[in-house]
Amino acid sequence: MNGNLELVEQVKEALQSNDLTHVDVLVCPPYPYLAAFGKSNLLLGGQNLSEYASGAHTGEISASMLSDVGCQYVIVGHSERRTDNGESNTEVARKVKAALSEKLVAVLCVGEPESVRDEGTFFDYIAAQLDAVLDEIGIASFEHVVLAYEPVWAIGTGKTASPEQAQEVHQFIRAHLAVHDADVAQKILILYGGSVKPANAAELFGQPDVDGGLIGGASLDPQDFLHICLATKA
Repeated sequence: MNGNLELVEQVKEALQSNDLTHVDVLVCPPYPYLAAFGKSNLLLGGQNLSEYASGAHTGEISASMLSDVGCQYVIVGHSERRTDNGESNTEVARKVKAALSEKLVAVLCVGEPESVRDEGTFFDYIAAQLDAVLDEIGIASFEHVVLAYEPVWAIGTGKTASPEQAQEVHQFIRAHLAVHDADVAQKILILYGGSVKPANAAELFGQPDVDGGLIGGASLDPQDFLHICLATKA
């Protein structure tokens, strides 16, 4: 819940004044600023959506509404939604299904809190997050999903998973999906999100199973965000 119209214009100017034809740049601003990005050549997504298609759910945003205003993507199951709003794996799975019903690409976030990381059970924790969605939509529908691994302990804390830690989890995610369909697992994009900065982006993105980033705080600085996008050339 950050930003304003001035920041929207600064981000658009920074991204559109540079050659980013080598990378897909998706911006997911707060709902009031979606229209302000609508006339740009950037990919557009929502930060969340309702599991319901319509009805008496005041304050919620449906998949069809996001599609109407030009969104092609929507973030689902962000760690802050899971923590602050109590979204369960089951609810997240229903939201993914709702997104796909309107032909939105779901950016499905998974990741473990610090306590689970310290216990060493993070693979089981992430597998449960993935399995809830697999049970809801099936492996074939993951062709319309982008995955984002965001270790909760590395979001807004200044901590960052090492490139080796990120690769380890991304490799696990791909292998977990491959049990159901090796082709889908090979093709799916898996992003890393967790204190990505210009200084560490190239090394993170250079890992074999890290296909890009889900950028949080650094996206609020247009130049930092730009340099992270440019790091994909490395």
